Amino acid sequence: MCTGRVDMSFILRAFSNGMDGVFIGGCLLGECHYITEGNHAALSIMNICRRLMELTGVNPERLRHEWISASEGIRFAEVMNDFSKKLRELGPLGKGKGERANGLKSKLDAIKNIIPYIKLVERERLRVRFETEEEYNEFFNSDEYNRLFQELIVDKLEMGQIMALLRESPRSSGEISEIMGIDPSEASKYLGNSARQGLVRFDENQKRFVPA
Repeated sequence: MCTGRVDMSFILRAFSNGMDGVFIGGCLLGECHYITEGNHAALSIMNICRRLMELTGVNPERLRHEWISASEGIRFAEVMNDFSKKLRELGPLGKGKGERANGLKSKLDAIKNIIPYIKLVERERLRVRFETEEEYNEFFNSDEYNRLFQELIVDKLEMGQIMALLRESPRSSGEISEIMGIDPSEASKYLGNSARQGLVRFDENQKRFVPA
């Protein structure tokens, strides 16, 4: 199967189901067997997934990709052994360095709910075409890419997670801030944006925010 067929929902579903790591192997850049050059598209998808993993508190090292030709059997074995070693060092999902099991599944579920939107944004605004992986890495770490990612994806995701939390039960801005692990001012900003869009409202009787 071409790496271009690897949907980000496959990756996120694996982590949502408790998998400790995901490995994706594909043809070397410039050697794709299909005219679609799926490995170029896969680079964009995997970069977005790593960013999303960071937002949810999952170590991005749990997602690894390597370009390996069909003749590199020994290298493939070495890569898989190295990845297995890394996962053992990180430990079970939610218990690695900087990770929190609390709220992890709800964060991953919030991402899965907006995957169609993320895929549209990736295709229309974030997808680029370079010849080398070094050029891709430079673009993915640029200020321009970071700005677009924040504007087009992060803000939408945070509001989506807030809506998911409020559908579970009414919550105060402080409770939302604590559960999501974000600054109280950020929680207030996202609640304000959601209220202006008619998505949430403040219930005076409960002193909590609820879905509109």
